[in-house]
Amino acid sequence: MPEGDTVLQTARRLDAALAGQVLTVSDLRVPRFATADLTGQKVLGVAARGKHLLTRFQDGLTLHSHLRMEGAWRVYDHGERWRGGPAHQIRAVLATAERTAVGYRLPVLELLRTDDEEQVVGHLGPDLLGPDWDPETALRRVLSDPGRRVGDALLDQRNLAGVGNVYMCELCFMARATPWLPVGELPLPVATRLISTARQLLEANRERPMRTTTGATAAMSRIRTRERLFVYGRAGRPCLRCGTPIRKADRDDRPTYWCPRCQSGPTG
Repeated sequence: MPEGDTVLQTARRLDAALAGQVLTVSDLRVPRFATADLTGQKVLGVAARGKHLLTRFQDGLTLHSHLRMEGAWRVYDHGERWRGGPAHQIRAVLATAERTAVGYRLPVLELLRTDDEEQVVGHLGPDLLGPDWDPETALRRVLSDPGRRVGDALLDQRNLAGVGNVYMCELCFMARATPWLPVGELPLPVATRLISTARQLLEANRERPMRTTTGATAAMSRIRTRERLFVYGRAGRPCLRCGTPIRKADRDDRPTYWCPRCQSGPTG
């Protein structure tokens, strides 16, 4: 499931494959941009902004993509077999003389002027892995609607950019609050720690191929386990802190996991 750390890793792979190179193949398989041809364009670089990917070209254009739940970019050597999915799931092909980047199942793919990038990312809050990270602004935005559920406030990219469903569940567990607790009911020190922990988790995983939250922060280092995650994907299995079976709820097309004993607040 792509979250801020995964998107940053994707941007780095794409940048390493394409930056400074001239495209020999350009194929955007979405109706609106099917006739657009970037062949011959030099790629300036690929950057991540929250969960958004921005591939910039020398002529002042940017290819904006978003992975959401199932999208992926794969990079292949020249002549290597593509293995990211069936052909009908391919939405973009960008190739140089040596490497080919293939975008699968991309729900968002659009070409815009680089000067207009703020139209697609300007609404985002501080990026947890970006140079604009500002914990005070992120905290203020998360707490701006006291009646809003903690989980929803964390997932809202206008508050802070980079948290997805996995981190939301894990962060709520660490804060000992259910995702449905009104954010205004969090004591200020807990809310402040929630924001700093979000940053710590994404920083700890920005270089890892397999995401982990257990042991990723000093506060949790006392829990010794081989499990990579505290609650996410562990429905019915014992809580690593208290042993109570982890529960799962499916809401808004997202699975939500929590410990009914360790976490206080409403349960859905």
